[in-house]
Amino acid sequence: MTHGRIRVLVAEDQQMVLGAIAALLALEEDIEVVAQAADGDEALAKVRQLSPDILLTDIEMPGLSGIEIAAAIDTERLATRTIVVTTFGRIGYLSRARQAGVRGYLLKDAQFEELLAAIRVVAAGGRAISPALADDGAIAEPDPLNAREREVLKLAEQGLTNKDIGSRLGLAAGTIRNYLSEAGLKLGAVNRIDACRIARSNGWL
Repeated sequence: MTHGRIRVLVAEDQQMVLGAIAALLALEEDIEVVAQAADGDEALAKVRQLSPDILLTDIEMPGLSGIEIAAAIDTERLATRTIVVTTFGRIGYLSRARQAGVRGYLLKDAQFEELLAAIRVVAAGGRAISPALADDGAIAEPDPLNAREREVLKLAEQGLTNKDIGSRLGLAAGTIRNYLSEAGLKLGAVNRIDACRIARSNGWL
């Protein structure tokens, strides 16, 4: 932190929400909003460029998700600490976020004072989990999907065929079929639609 101020980058794809959060944070004497980003790729690029103390991010955004950004930050051993603020209250999302190195996880219906407290706690080296999820996080089922299976299921969820998914990922249609089959077996699903439903409902997509 510079001169005791917490340097924050805010990433959110809804412009009105992004502007509101940034404006409110800027009113705090100990917080400096160093940048804003409207998608995941831009957010990660700005983290690498500016090295903020805190990345405040949504989960679902165009490009990289908030969890994928956090994982990249963790893998690259960057100093920035990630706080997720999201509408997704499912325990599966929290488990994935923790595995990716996320230090704070708050729901969007939280009071703004809770967000400020989380930023200060995480900046000081602590962790901040929404009280509504903190007790349940320890009993969450582990995510059975690997990264490729999750990627394929996300595309299948959009209604793409095996051939279309393969074209997107540079893989053969048969390989996509195998990934979907493996994911379905892990999830106990009867078909790809059921697999997507189960994974989404548990916060694994």
